[in-house]
Amino acid sequence: MPAIRTSDVTEKKYTYADYLLIEDEKRYEIHEGELIMVPAPNTGHQRISWEIEFIMGKFVKENNLGTILDAPTDVVLAEGVVLQPDILFISKDREDIIKPRAVMAPPDLVVEIASPSTSYYDTVKKRDLYQRYGVKEFWLVFPEENAIEVMTLEEGVYREFASATGEGKVKSKVLSGLEVDLKEVFAGG
Repeated sequence: MPAIRTSDVTEKKYTYADYLLIEDEKRYEIHEGELIMVPAPNTGHQRISWEIEFIMGKFVKENNLGTILDAPTDVVLAEGVVLQPDILFISKDREDIIKPRAVMAPPDLVVEIASPSTSYYDTVKKRDLYQRYGVKEFWLVFPEENAIEVMTLEEGVYREFASATGEGKVKSKVLSGLEVDLKEVFAGG
């Protein structure tokens, strides 16, 4: 089977198998069969991502809770749904979903850092997909507002668990005991 070239992109429904055949070095996700090019994040986004990953990673490692991964890690939620969360956590008892090329089931927790160019996908489309496929906890980070919203899955629907804007701390339900101070996250951005 020949490799897919992005110049050949049409209205076809993409699968994970199609995705693996793409030859270029750009970043993509598949949203319900639609191939979406994901722009490279800016340096402010990357600083914020690193701060959150560092805080979460230290907590996870110290408590031997599982694995933290970051973008661009493919998360295959279904054959036509492949996302690359900014940060993801998989609990120790579910680490078997981590395969050499991708995470092959919903992570326990995902973090998405919204930017003006990706805000709709992060706050609406991806949120809906994470909810539908059972990601237990979803963090939305808003750099322009210095805000973090933590949502947990309750009876199949995301409900706000914690949030803070400007200052304060947010906590995690999935990573019980983890608190993240907004000053640490947004200080360098």
